[in-house]
Amino acid sequence: MSTMTFLDLQLTLRIALAVLFIGAGIAHFLPSVQRTMSAMIPPRIRRAGLASPINLVIFTGVCEILGGLGLLFPPTAFAAGLALVVFLAAVFPANAYAAGHRKRFGRIAIPLVPRLVAQLVLMALIVLAVV
Repeated sequence: MSTMTFLDLQLTLRIALAVLFIGAGIAHFLPSVQRTMSAMIPPRIRRAGLASPINLVIFTGVCEILGGLGLLFPPTAFAAGLALVVFLAAVFPANAYAAGHRKRFGRIAIPLVPRLVAQLVLMALIVLAVV
């Protein structure tokens, strides 16, 4: 009976994270998800006028899909992992905004502290998968 090596663990983790990010990214193209996610964009980001909320949701979906695919290709896995960690930090304000408006967003408005812990754990798993 063989034991799993660290490299095996990394590969398994990269595949699992890729499935997670690709699936989440694809969901960004569903109209109901787009409506909900665009509503989660904090007002100060909306006022900055960088892009329409729907376009930001589509952009983040593309980022997740590309990041997930990048995890699967060894030459790009490290860069993709780094990009996904930055991505998770960049989208956290939308999650924090939703957490502060539970009546508006319902069950997707995960309370702030558990959401922050989950984001940090996910970031750590990405780093573990690519270093």
